[in-house]
Amino acid sequence: MRVLETFTTDRTVQTTAEIGRRAGLPSSTAHRMVADLVASGLLERDGERRIRLGLRLWELAERGSLALRLRQVALPFMERVQSRIREHTQLAVLERGEALFLERLSSPTSGANITRVAGRLPLHASSSGLILLAFAPEEERERVLAEPLAAVSPETVVDPIELRRRLGAIRRDGFVVAEGSIESVSTGVAVPVRDGRGPVIAALSVVLPREAPTAGAVEELRAAAAGISASLGASRR
Repeated sequence: MRVLETFTTDRTVQTTAEIGRRAGLPSSTAHRMVADLVASGLLERDGERRIRLGLRLWELAERGSLALRLRQVALPFMERVQSRIREHTQLAVLERGEALFLERLSSPTSGANITRVAGRLPLHASSSGLILLAFAPEEERERVLAEPLAAVSPETVVDPIELRRRLGAIRRDGFVVAEGSIESVSTGVAVPVRDGRGPVIAALSVVLPREAPTAGAVEELRAAAAGISASLGASRR
């Protein structure tokens, strides 16, 4: 895991020496482990002997993954939102204290957005993260609120008291409009996605230009989230 976690969305290719240094492994151990992982297909070597994640890793991750099932169910509804709003449409889940993005749909005219598929954002900053945090178990919320909160932009809410009030409003209203919390030129709008039996399992969001109206986006997202939840419930029968 230490070897695999040295790869990020921005660092997709490394030398064995770089992997060893970032994983905190002795050189001989790093070379042995990388060789074993290459032999198993979990890592691959390119033409310059550099290392990247292997297709075998992707294949195993796709088998029976709950994230894959959620993404498959959500995609048709996300496509409808994206075709109507014509801006970035995203699906995120709570994973190890962050918002992990499973899917993102965009159009050529979509505005600024730093989100990537398989990328992460802080729970307190992104609109998806705020939804996930608001509906997270109480102990998870309290853990996040007790930690120092870093500002991603000048408008990110980092005061725990203000953030607590905001999370309460999100639970009451069932959506969030986060203006400039990630980028000053954008507004994130997000709603919760339930698993068909009640608990919130994901957040569905769009990223709009700062000056764009948000009411229509909220309604589109709510309709899509309801459709996803109904489909998830039906698939269990």
